[in-house]
Amino acid sequence: QVQLVESGGGLMQAGGSLRLSCAASRSIYSFNAMGWYRQAPAKQRELVASITRGGSTTYADSVKGRLTISRDNVKNTVNLQMNSVKAEDTAIYYCNAYMLMGTGGREYWGQGTQVTVSS
Repeated sequence: QVQLVESGGGLMQAGGSLRLSCAASRSIYSFNAMGWYRQAPAKQRELVASITRGGSTTYADSVKGRLTISRDNVKNTVNLQMNSVKAEDTAIYYCNAYMLMGTGGREYWGQGTQVTVSS
C-alpha cells in the first residue's frame, strides 16, 4: 500500500512564497512520474506540475516561472516551491504518483493540503 502525505499548505498573502512537500511511504524511484494537482472551488482538478523519474518536468502555463517542482530521492519527497503566489493559486493541492505496471498503470493520491492566498 502506497501512502502520499502532503504538508506545507496554509494562508498567505499574494506575492509571497510557500513550499509544499509530499512524502511517500516507499522509494519515489519506483514511480514513473510524480506530480502536483490542484482543485479550486467549483472547478475541476488540474495538473500543476509533474516530474518524471529521469527528472523531466512539465508545468501548467498559469504557473510557469513561479512554481518549481523537485524531487529528493533520498528523502522520498516531491516538493513544490511556490513563489509570487496569486489569489488564483488558492486551491487544495494534491500529490500524485504514477506507476507503470505491465500493460497498464496505477495512480496514487494524497489527501490534499489547502493553500489560500489573500489578495
